[in-house]
Amino acid sequence: MAAAARVQRRHWGLALSFAALVLVPLALVIFYLWGLAVERYDSSAGFTVRQEHNTSSADILGGLAQFSGGGIASDGDILYAFIQSQEMVAAVDAQADLRAHYTQHWPRDFVFALWPDATLEDLLWYWRRVVRLSYDSASGLTEVQVLAYDPDIAQKIARAVVAESEARINALSEQAREDAMRYARGDVAEALERLGAAREALTGFRTRTRIVDPAVDIQSRMGVMNNLQQQLAEALIASDMLRGTTRDNDPRLINARQRIDVIRERIAIERQTFASDNTDTGAVGEDYPNLIAEYETLNVNREFAEQTYRAALTALEAAREDAARNSRYLAVYIKPTLAESAQYPRRWILTGLAGLFLVLVWSIGALIYYSIRDRG
Repeated sequence: MAAAARVQRRHWGLALSFAALVLVPLALVIFYLWGLAVERYDSSAGFTVRQEHNTSSADILGGLAQFSGGGIASDGDILYAFIQSQEMVAAVDAQADLRAHYTQHWPRDFVFALWPDATLEDLLWYWRRVVRLSYDSASGLTEVQVLAYDPDIAQKIARAVVAESEARINALSEQAREDAMRYARGDVAEALERLGAAREALTGFRTRTRIVDPAVDIQSRMGVMNNLQQQLAEALIASDMLRGTTRDNDPRLINARQRIDVIRERIAIERQTFASDNTDTGAVGEDYPNLIAEYETLNVNREFAEQTYRAALTALEAAREDAARNSRYLAVYIKPTLAESAQYPRRWILTGLAGLFLVLVWSIGALIYYSIRDRG
């Protein structure tokens, strides 16, 4: 028969190691969790970014593009980063005095409390421990859970986070509207300046040439030419009739010839004014074809400037409509809650996890020790 099993020296060593590596640390964890750790309360809030799109008559008629950038997902990403930023921590600290609240149980609760001489960077690190974020990029839903030693303080911090997030979304929306309006106003100002320059150039042309519209002026001149041509024909007919019935020295025939010469000279002068730069003949000092070409260029520039100005005004009105009807806002679907009982620290869960971790560490250490011992 085999001898009865006896406790060997190595068994005592294994038991002592189990007590030292598992039981004692676990007892310390239990003592801390049940004796030193201060209860903490949580406050939860949930929100998302919504954007309204109302169809306007300008969109139906002109198919104008919307100016706002970024959808719900991008706004949610912005808020997710903003809530974890130093700017958010500083803003909430100014409202709720985070240092005073979270350092009040130091050094008793040395694991979950904040040390008194913490800097802003330390407070930012601690903020990410007591403010837990859950963000779904597909739906854009964001949930915030705040842990604090007092339920009212936890709710106050959660409200401050929601308020700062709403202010940031409003600022982004206002900035988008201001950018769109600023660009549209700049286009209108530029188009108005171009239109003023075109009209001023056209006014200068009219002042210099004393011609309002070369087309109308040339029609009036052609009327004068037609009238002179008609008078010349009548004078020639009258002269021919007198030449057949009177002598060459007849005063009537002489007057008729003088009239014909005067009309012909006036016709020549009028024709010369169309393509002559001789101001003595009554022209304006420039040849008429160049005047017409210059006027047409100035008139085309003015018409183009007017069309550009009208288009800029339309774009400004469209931007104003978009700014009025497209608005982003923070939709809070879970208002900051007020806890009735403390849920943290979760002592049983932490105790179980600590015990499991210590047993695993001890078991691995024992296996390694016996493996080396057996090989030796």
